Parts: sequence; structure tokens; C-alpha cells
Amino acid sequence: MRVTLIDSTRNPFDVSIASARTCYSSRGIVWPQDVSATEEARALRDRIAQSTLKAGHLTTRQHPQFIFAIEGVSRQMVWSFLHSHPYYNSEQVSQRYVAVKTEHYYTPPGLSSRSKQLYSEAVAFSMHAYEELCLSLRDLAAQEFFRLFPARRAKPDRWQAVIKKKAMEVARYVLPLSTHTYLYHTINGLTLHRYRKLCRAFDVPEETTAVVNAMIEAVEKSDPDYAAEFADPEHLEDTLEYKFFIESYGQLRNNPDAQNFIEEFDRALDGKIVRLYAPMEGSEALLAAAVRTVLGQSQMALSDARAIEMVLSPASNNYLRSTLNESSLSRTTRALYNLHYTFQKKLSHTADSQDQRHRMVPASRPVLMSHYTGKPDYVTPALVRSRPQIEDRYAAIMQEIFARTTAFMDSGGSPEEASYLLPNAFPVRFYESGDLLNLHHKWKTRTCYNAQEEIFQASVEELQQLSAFQPGIARWIKAPCWVRKMAGVTPFCPEGDRYCGVPVWDKDLESYTRLI
Repeated sequence: MRVTLIDSTRNPFDVSIASARTCYSSRGIVWPQDVSATEEARALRDRIAQSTLKAGHLTTRQHPQFIFAIEGVSRQMVWSFLHSHPYYNSEQVSQRYVAVKTEHYYTPPGLSSRSKQLYSEAVAFSMHAYEELCLSLRDLAAQEFFRLFPARRAKPDRWQAVIKKKAMEVARYVLPLSTHTYLYHTINGLTLHRYRKLCRAFDVPEETTAVVNAMIEAVEKSDPDYAAEFADPEHLEDTLEYKFFIESYGQLRNNPDAQNFIEEFDRALDGKIVRLYAPMEGSEALLAAAVRTVLGQSQMALSDARAIEMVLSPASNNYLRSTLNESSLSRTTRALYNLHYTFQKKLSHTADSQDQRHRMVPASRPVLMSHYTGKPDYVTPALVRSRPQIEDRYAAIMQEIFARTTAFMDSGGSPEEASYLLPNAFPVRFYESGDLLNLHHKWKTRTCYNAQEEIFQASVEELQQLSAFQPGIARWIKAPCWVRKMAGVTPFCPEGDRYCGVPVWDKDLESYTRLI
């Protein structure tokens, strides 16, 4: 693992306190260099720092920014910690488009010799299965690709790199969560304070603590005064989740109620990826009223139907067709904030790792191993399901992965350590809520045929279910190419040579289906 501070706000401690003093300054802006110019100024700076920190007046700590390059960490750690909140920006290497180097994975420190052997053998099996599926899925991906692009059969060699990536995208479902990743990760100072406080929480406190400590050490070299503010981490034993499991079951080895929970959760989904909780009655009327309020119009002057069309139709609201996503700055478009929706969802870990990047549509994601029963529990991609012999082989791989994970735990491996052996296909069951403004952005981008398969399917199901309750709203939300066609923007597909091969702009939502 390696953490490098690429860049940061200069003098973050002084910036924080200068911003605090500016709130009460009658002489205008207080500049960072002035708060430490003299011994007297530094004494005042330190008193203000201590008092604002103690009182929780922490917006001042949001001004400093820190850009980290993080290498050699697990996908599980990124999902469970770095990307589990809204206050960050990341650019992570993609398993969809970059082949995984099978020798690159995280190994928990302190394993016994027997447990370490079982762990290494389990990872090696999953990595080998990934390479096997990358090869066996190539022909199947090629068949579907050339069905979509028949003219490209004339020069098949030209498209092999694209087809290889389609196979890799599906094969990655068998990769273990221990697989290494690398990323740029940018946070503000307040978020770094929170990282320090909660780094020892579930799911993987040991690895998370090592990463956060490396962040703190890098900041300390840059500005010791700022680093000196950080609080000590909360102990795992003091976290709400730890205390629940200890008080309920007296141990952390397994969750005795996991199987009951899974059966209850999946029964409610009834075979779907997602289930919409019935939205608030009168939502369409509420949206129309919010639009009229922005514009100061009566219902007689601006009907419900016209108000909804004005804010949701790409032909009239040009912010909806922009790639800059500046709709949150549009007064009228902000009327979409007033409508909220909640979904029950089940996605694979690898799909949810992308779904959670929609940070303004937050979710209550689980302590992952609290859902582990020891039985095979996984999501199967559509391309695998399309060929029985490949689906059988995929199922056999999953059986072996879960058997090896259980054997590792039986050897003394902890649930934290065992979580790294789970496959990308392991389901994440959760509840997700968002307002219409941010869901609109998510639905528009994720109903593109180039979106990750499961998120695409979940978004389609969400919109289909929304149509049953609020057809006047759902009718205006489809793939980006449909939005561009409605707005009169050409070419309809904005993806260039990444065009999916399907004229989605002419399709109804009910016919949105895809294999790759």
C-alpha cells in the first residue's frame, strides 16, 4: 500500500482560521499569511482553532483540499470506506476496461501459516477463474457484438480489443474483493478529520486504519499544525455496529440471522433487482406547484401538465441535455428537489461500487459479512446466463469460491479477513433514496446501453415502476440519446466510436434490453 499527497491547499491550518476570522472581520478578508505573521497573531489563531474545533464550527475546515494518489489497496476497502460517503472525488482504475494483474491483491497481516495458505490458494483459484472466463466469454461476446454491428464483420481484427473488454467486464464477477486498485482521491480537510475518527469501523478497519494513517502522515509533513488537530480514532468496540453484535449474539464470527434476513429481503424483491416504495401521493401536482412558485404563476396561468413538461422536457429545459450537469444551479430545475423516492435494491458488489459513485443518491449499505451465510450467494451477469454451459461453469466456480471462504474461516480467519475472499458477484442488499433532480441525472446516464449492465437494468426497472405511479414524470426520462433527440441535438448518440450499435433514441423504455 502506498499513499502519496499529490497536492494540497497551501497552509491549510492558516486558511481554516483565516476563514473563521473573516466571519467577524470589519476590515474585509483576513488573509492566511496574516493569522501567523506575529507571535500574538499565532496565539489568537491557536485559540480560535481550539474553540471552533471544540464547538463543532467546522465549515472552516472544508476550505483546505487534499489530493491523494492511493495504490495497492483492496476494492473492498474502497467500497466500504473511501466511497461510502458523499464528500469526496475519485478516479479509480476500471475493472471493466483494464485487465487485472492476478498477482496483485491484498493479504491481511498476521494470518497463521495455515490460514495464509488457504487465503492464497482461494485468491489464486478466483484469479485463475477470471482468466479462464476472459477466454471462454470472448466468442460469446463477439457473436453479440457482430450481431449489433454486422458491417464490422468485414474487419474482425480491428474490433478484438473492444470484444476483449466486453468479456473482461463479465469475467470480473469472479474476482475477489482483495483485488488491488489504484486511484486519485480528493477530500477536504473536514472529511479527513472524519476519516481519522472512524477509520477503525467496519468493514475492514485494519486496512482502512493503515490507509488513513498514511494520509495523516503525509499531511503532517506538509502542515504539522493542521495534522495536530486530528482526534484519536474511535475504537471498533465503541462503534454502534460492534456493540449490537456483541450485545445480541456475544460474538462477531457470524450472524445467526443472516439467512432469515436474506430470504425476507429477496422475497420482497420478488425476482426483481429493485423495488420502488410507493411515492408520496400528489407528487406530480407538487412538482407543478414548485415550478409555478419559482415563476410566480397561478394554476390558471400555468397548468400542471405544462409546468411538468417545461421543467422535464429536454426540448424546453436545455440544462437537461448538457453534459456539465449544471441543473442544480437552475432555479426552475431545482423544483425537482421536492420529490423524493426510496428503492429496495440488490446489486453485485462490483455493480454497487459504481452505483455508490452517485453520491447524491445515498444508501444504507450493509456491514457486508453480516449478510454472509456460508452458502453460495451471487449475481450472474446476463451474458453468462445466455449460454447454459458457461452458466454451469460459472456456478461451479462460485460454489468453489464460497467453499474456500468457509474453509478459511474454519481455520481461524476472521470475518474481516474472509470478506476479501468474497467474489465481486456477492450481492449488496440495501435501501437507496434520492430526490428527483439527482435521480434524473442518474437515470439519464445509467439507461445508456454503455452503462454497467446491472445498474442499467436497475435504472430501467426503477423508471418502469415509477411510470406506474407517476407517468407524467417518468415519460420524460430515458437514455441520453433520446434526450438529445428530443432537444434537437445531433448526433443523437454522444459516445462517438463507443456507440452501442442500437438506436436507443427510438425505443420505448419497455423495450430497453441488452446482453453486453
